[in-house]
Amino acid sequence: MNTALLFTLLSAASAFHLSARDEFHFKSWMGTHNKLYSVKEYYERLQIFTENKRRIDKHNEGNHSFTMGLNQFSDMTFSEFRKSFLWSEPQNCSATKGNYLSSNGPYPDSIDWRKKGNYVTDVKNQGGCGSCWTFSTTGCLESVTAIKTGKLIPLSEQQLVDCAQDFNNHGCSGGLPSQAFEYIMYNKGLMTEMDYPYTAYEGACSYKPELAAAYVKDVVNITAYNEMEMVDAVATRNPVSFAFEVTSDFMHYSKGVYTSTECHNTTDMVNHAVLAVGYGQENGTPYWIVKNSWGSSWGIDGYFLIKRGKNMCGLAACSSFPEV
Repeated sequence: MNTALLFTLLSAASAFHLSARDEFHFKSWMGTHNKLYSVKEYYERLQIFTENKRRIDKHNEGNHSFTMGLNQFSDMTFSEFRKSFLWSEPQNCSATKGNYLSSNGPYPDSIDWRKKGNYVTDVKNQGGCGSCWTFSTTGCLESVTAIKTGKLIPLSEQQLVDCAQDFNNHGCSGGLPSQAFEYIMYNKGLMTEMDYPYTAYEGACSYKPELAAAYVKDVVNITAYNEMEMVDAVATRNPVSFAFEVTSDFMHYSKGVYTSTECHNTTDMVNHAVLAVGYGQENGTPYWIVKNSWGSSWGIDGYFLIKRGKNMCGLAACSSFPEV
């Protein structure tokens, strides 16, 4: 490396008050997550990592209902993270009309479909593609089908990425589970993950009807902002797909009940779709148990808890599930 470049990099490190301890933490994190960089990128990522770590440490010193922690995203700015893992354009689910018929209870104080039987597939990883909507869709259809048939079969996200555009979905740029369920219903089937494996990028549609493994008879949309209907559905029927708005602190979530004062709670700002597999209460705070699609090393083994009953980050704006 030439002397001028080395001087520039060292000056940059000094300017951002990076200490030997910061580098130690960064190198340790790099080893954990198998990260390699060029010399120039090393110092850029070191700076971002250090800023993220300081934010995490400051948050954890305060009185919050959730804890932040280092994870596989800790060398990214939120802008970079948003481009890779969230919808590039927020989806507006206000057009979705509710058609859910509530049972009106009574409901158990808590429920977790993971513990009721073999009804929930393992946490998957969407990679650097804004395809979370497909994982929310398959996760829900996998569970609904397993509850009805007793067979839990991982289904194909890639078919939805490649084939569901006519239903106002946009591959790696976003979509909505309710619209994906419509696609599966009119398309007359969804293939398995094994027969149509995930690639994390958009390709040509390769759907083979003879290999369809799951079907949708009808799409149930829960009334917008009616979180009690979501409770009713999860308590009496099955896991439920929902969308919400992810803001910068959520990428650092580690454990506890997530709440935010930054996010919006309207139908037009949601940018990430997930799956509610249950609910409960912790220290008097009601929460949802939610399956994410960022791998099992993120959050609580790939899951997170989010405050229930307050439409936190718009989570009650557009929830849905299929009937099979």
